[in-house]
Amino acid sequence: MDEKKKDTRRRGGILEEAILKAAWEELSTTGYTDMTMESIATRAGTNKAVLYRRWHNKTELVISAIHKNIPKITDEIPNTGNLRNDMYTYLHERVEPMNLIGGQTIRGLFMEPFVWRTIITSMPQINERRLVNKITTAITGILKNAELRGEISLKKLTPRIISLPLDLLQYELITKLEPVSDEAITQIIDDIFLPIVYIHAGVIN
Repeated sequence: MDEKKKDTRRRGGILEEAILKAAWEELSTTGYTDMTMESIATRAGTNKAVLYRRWHNKTELVISAIHKNIPKITDEIPNTGNLRNDMYTYLHERVEPMNLIGGQTIRGLFMEPFVWRTIITSMPQINERRLVNKITTAITGILKNAELRGEISLKKLTPRIISLPLDLLQYELITKLEPVSDEAITQIIDDIFLPIVYIHAGVIN
């Protein structure tokens, strides 16, 4: 059966699902560097022209496949009974999808001009939304729970302090181009974030 007939039966969402599934499988087995639009098309049982009608390049297609296949993170915040464990649990859940993507893919994507253009052009919007960012909002919720337990006082914690874990996670990802390790999360919480919180919250003089 030729490809033209095969794609005639698989149109719209069905064909797109097959392509995204093939891209994710290629990413998992071949890796970002070695996979090609042709290899994705072959795995999907179609041809390159079909892929290029939907995505301009491999990078766009891979990003779509990642969005499709990475589990969605809920907005729920942990409430383990103490601030330190709440923060560790929350940050660990935020970076876990990066482990599914893998270091090679992260490095490959960040080396693509398309990805950097997207990051750079979104910077003003990121800055404008900083105080209402979902992660910052969640961290505020975690800190409020800690305040209710009597661990800290939120009164002297500035927005910059509250957004610090997010900033440090982004720095780790961009500078190292690999999933953020458990060790890095622990250092962010124990060596940087919590000492600053405790000092400003009046727990440590």
